Amino acid sequence: MASLPKTMKGVWIEKNGGTEVLQYRDDIPVPSPADGEVLVKNEFIGINYIDTYFRSGLYPAPKFPYILGREGSGTIAAVGANVPSDLTEGKRVVYMGQYAYAEYTPVTANYTIPIPDEIPTKIAAASVLQALTAITLIREAHPVQKGEWVLVTAAAGGVGLLLCQLLKAVGARTIAAASSEEKRELAKGNGAEVVLGYHEENRDAFVEEVLKATGGEGVAAVFDSVGKVTFDSSFKCVKRKGSMVSFGNASGAVDPFNIARLSQKNVKLLRPALFNYIATREELQQYASELWEFISKEKLHVKIHDVYPLAEVERATKDIEGRKTTGKLLLKL
Repeated sequence: MASLPKTMKGVWIEKNGGTEVLQYRDDIPVPSPADGEVLVKNEFIGINYIDTYFRSGLYPAPKFPYILGREGSGTIAAVGANVPSDLTEGKRVVYMGQYAYAEYTPVTANYTIPIPDEIPTKIAAASVLQALTAITLIREAHPVQKGEWVLVTAAAGGVGLLLCQLLKAVGARTIAAASSEEKRELAKGNGAEVVLGYHEENRDAFVEEVLKATGGEGVAAVFDSVGKVTFDSSFKCVKRKGSMVSFGNASGAVDPFNIARLSQKNVKLLRPALFNYIATREELQQYASELWEFISKEKLHVKIHDVYPLAEVERATKDIEGRKTTGKLLLKL
């Protein structure tokens, strides 16, 4: 710890609000790793839509000032007590945890993953949270079977593009919904068989197109990250005994739902959270190993939209909120 600086660069908020509350500072105290934690010197930091929820107040920050960010990659700068033996100083790692928008981040060892030699540090940061989300969605939220039709909304986003590739890799047939022709072509290039616009003026037309593509049956599963504006039409696309998996709120929180609607087709409704699928280090290592294998065998290509300097976090945030991006956004120290 003696070689660590006393202060660091980082981004925090002192209150909720728009992008104007994001403060880039160079006088934030460097934290120390607690019991069961490692301190990571960040090289790349992932930007996720959930960061905007904590900034806006949709999700409550645990305290102010609050350092945003949920994932990053770099090297271990210090190790706390009771840490697994594979996490040592100087080790290249990727992690999931709070306070990532900073030079140094304390992370619980349970969510810190050594990066294999063949995986670049940037690719690890760009893939871990969203790719593990995608893998657990198709393995646990709805165990996807070969030949099943699956609908993915926001299909050109970070998780969406990964879902399209993974669904193709496991033999599913994907219908991808995206807001522009460019994004739909991108989804198609990443494995989607059918691509659709949202038909914002006529949601029933969207449902009709999905039913037509599936021979009138509907899809075995919907993976919906848009939320409020697409939930109802997505739900209507689910076949008998299918799954409606809502895992994001890009357009706002889903309206209250009458549970009796599920009985019309015995549909399963889920609102999963990644961390409940990887609550133990063994579960995390299992899915991380599968992730590295998908990447190494070139069945999963991680698209990076752009890499922004940490000082330009406000521009990066405006881009992700303005639907200007396809793929993953990263911050770099």
